[in-house]
Amino acid sequence: MDVQQFREFGKAAVDYIADYIETIRDRPVVPTVKPGYLGELLPKEAPQTGETWQDVLQDVDRLIMPGITHWHSPRFHAYYPTANSFPAVVGEMLSAGFGCVGLSWISSPAYTELEVVMMNWLGKLLDLPEEFLNCSDGPGGGIIQGSASEVTFIGLLAAKEKKVKDLMELNPELKEADIKGKLVAYSSDQSNSSVEKAGLLGSMPMKLLPANDKGQLTAATLQEAIREDKERGLIPCYVVACLGTTPTCAFDDLAELGPICNREGIWLHVDAAYAGTAFACPEYRHLMKGVELSDSFNFNPHKWMLVNFDCSAMWVKNAKYLVEAFNVQRIYLKDNHNGLAPEYRHWQISLGRRFRALKLWFVLKIYGVEGIQKHVRDQISLAKQFEDLVNQDSRFEVCTSSMGLVTFRMKGDNALTRALLEKLDQRKNIFLMAGHFCNKFVIRFAICSRLTNSKDVEFSWEEIHSQANEIIPLPKCRIEGEMKEKRSIATIEFTDSASEKSRCEKSK
Repeated sequence: MDVQQFREFGKAAVDYIADYIETIRDRPVVPTVKPGYLGELLPKEAPQTGETWQDVLQDVDRLIMPGITHWHSPRFHAYYPTANSFPAVVGEMLSAGFGCVGLSWISSPAYTELEVVMMNWLGKLLDLPEEFLNCSDGPGGGIIQGSASEVTFIGLLAAKEKKVKDLMELNPELKEADIKGKLVAYSSDQSNSSVEKAGLLGSMPMKLLPANDKGQLTAATLQEAIREDKERGLIPCYVVACLGTTPTCAFDDLAELGPICNREGIWLHVDAAYAGTAFACPEYRHLMKGVELSDSFNFNPHKWMLVNFDCSAMWVKNAKYLVEAFNVQRIYLKDNHNGLAPEYRHWQISLGRRFRALKLWFVLKIYGVEGIQKHVRDQISLAKQFEDLVNQDSRFEVCTSSMGLVTFRMKGDNALTRALLEKLDQRKNIFLMAGHFCNKFVIRFAICSRLTNSKDVEFSWEEIHSQANEIIPLPKCRIEGEMKEKRSIATIEFTDSASEKSRCEKSK
């Protein structure tokens, strides 16, 4: 492919993406394909001769698009958001076009230099303590990793090496293997599955402690677990606190957990993967009170801050612990700039790194702080709109509402809510996920797409409402009230079938 063909192909691809976004509401959110569908449609071997880019782009539309789950559909409400914006897409294109591998400062100085600045911008945007920033006088700093899963694992490995070193300095007779065999980590049973996985990968048992009825890990629960393990001869090493849990977006109290970890010499990592973006808005920063007591902090701009996957921001209070855990030198990696700029290969698992800072820069420059704040506030208001709609139907109850996530259920047996979700899954007009809260089966409704507006929320609620009618039909009197409401006459609300019958008789 020559330069001219690349220009044509690239422009056609941009048009395809733009057309896709413009028509995304017309597409079923979830595909109908079956496992193995693509293997039956594609040749068994690679083509012997090259094909035209026009053929390739047609195959994307014909073969790939039918198997895409449309995460950016305004009717996608599962999981949490995966961010997307045109500035970030262009940043990805330029990064791919430059095609560098940032394995050291000299391998492409702009890679490191821009990342240092962007992590300062982000840290100040969230009002993180100064000691976490690259621009501070201390040993702290920030780096862009691939995902929160990766960051949790990196934090665990750093904590592990630090604990071993500290204990061996206190008692040189201790053996490294004996110490590592006794290390233990803690988190809430509401934390993401990646937290438990970090323990598996790092050979450190991750104890998932029971959260309270608000979905939070309490200081009392953590302190008791630490006490019991120390009595058994184990060594508490690592705690993962959640600011915005996966099931309900609950917030652990760092001001309570932090002093315990500091007193016990335990590394405290804060996972704010989704909700961290909200701290760009001053009115939500109280939720991270006590963050100065943590050793590392992470959130994903690729979840809610309009930056395409992958872009996970990690800060540490003291970067030397990362370097000590991951530093492996080779002669081909030496340059004359050591100590003058961070060598990020010592802060991560992989050697090379992509130019992730470029797309982050584009988003922050083009949207600005006010644009990011408006995006967050608008999405939270849409979640509030959905919450209000649920509360207007007496067959439903809202279980939790936090940031852009609402969990709800049909009143009564869990089987009713399960049946509703099954009906919605079969229709594929909206996409929701199940969850559990206080031993109840609930449905999670997250505002995910930047394209979602008030009418989309109404569409999704009407889809839920219509399927609920097939499970528990609205009484006739209620239906008449709703019809009157549409003619600007007040709706009639009922709380149970007995009172409903009574009111209907009185109205006659």
